[in-house]
Amino acid sequence: MKTLLFSLILIVSGLTTLQAQFNQDPILNLENEDKKLLNWGYFLGFNQYDFKVDYKAYNYSSSNTTLDDIYVKKSIGFNVGLIGELRINKYLDLRLEPGLYYNQRDVSFPNTTMGANSIELKSTYIHIPLLLKVSTKRLGNIKPFIVGGAATSLNLSSNEESSERISDGIIRMDKTNYYWEVGFGIDIYLRYFKFSPSIRGSFAFQDDILRDGESPYLDHVSGTYSRAIFVNFTFE
Repeated sequence: MKTLLFSLILIVSGLTTLQAQFNQDPILNLENEDKKLLNWGYFLGFNQYDFKVDYKAYNYSSSNTTLDDIYVKKSIGFNVGLIGELRINKYLDLRLEPGLYYNQRDVSFPNTTMGANSIELKSTYIHIPLLLKVSTKRLGNIKPFIVGGAATSLNLSSNEESSERISDGIIRMDKTNYYWEVGFGIDIYLRYFKFSPSIRGSFAFQDDILRDGESPYLDHVSGTYSRAIFVNFTFE
């Protein structure tokens, strides 16, 4: 809810700024900023990771088995990273945004021997997206854009080699994963630098939680895929 509220505030703020630009003839800041072949910057922000859980199909009419959902408690993490941008033309840029992403998810398995107890999943990712940025024509000192592309991540907190299992209070996760991403934002040209708030969704291709072969926990699950929302504030 906090992330959604912030997203709405971001959209309303952007639309308000856009309207203000149309109602006046502003002095243009950083007129030559977008003419550079290469551009550099950094970003700060926060994230919220979740799991998309796919369940196996069961014939409940012929079985007395009751299978419950896996519950994931989300939290807000933080991001920090660098930006390298290659100008393709007036409206297209290719961006590389390597960053460090920290987050925690709490996973619980109801109606098992673990009961309502949750397992903490603290993750520190090196996340490297390659994105195509598609911008509109510059409108005064702002320029809306959308981005999309693919990413890979290395989970520095991965314990895939551990011999412990879910019954020991440990969930093992893959060290690497791959994602597709899509988002939008607004470039705001200030006097000395360009400031760009943006929001982006990230969706994993492959199963993230390693199987233990313990039927009370994951036998009824066909896949657990990480997904996340990133809100970044870029300075270039």
